[in-house]
Amino acid sequence: MNKQSFRQTLSRFLRRHPWLIRMAYPFHVARQPRFSIGVVGVVFNPDHEVLLAEHVYHPAIPWGLPGGGIDYREDPAEAVAREFREEMGMTITVQHPVYVEYTYWQHIDIAFLCQQTSPITHLCNELTDARWFKRDALPRLTRFQFRALQRAYDLMERHP
Repeated sequence: MNKQSFRQTLSRFLRRHPWLIRMAYPFHVARQPRFSIGVVGVVFNPDHEVLLAEHVYHPAIPWGLPGGGIDYREDPAEAVAREFREEMGMTITVQHPVYVEYTYWQHIDIAFLCQQTSPITHLCNELTDARWFKRDALPRLTRFQFRALQRAYDLMERHP
């Protein structure tokens, strides 16, 4: 039996017994690589300044886009909105992803373009400050955050 006929025979067999796939799925998933995923939000004010937060636990590059990690089975867009609420008491509307990067070992970061819908009401204990920055006065950022901001600025210029 050649490979093509074997695949066809296997396919017919599995169509008759789909429960076998459901039983095998946990074993398939257990062999897949695991990744952590981080999300950040890019929020501009009417003056085209971007909101950055100063993080307590990032001493080398303390300023960055607000965000955090997604929880198990959490939608990434919902995660970024949750992080803004938890960290700054601020509500946002998540519009769409602007940049995705495999940033380090088994970690993927996603940057979303967002719109502010309420002001900052507090800072959590992970943040020491939150401020609006002009494009020409940005502090040092991680490579991912710098690239995400560049993409967001490009989008803003093309679709004002």
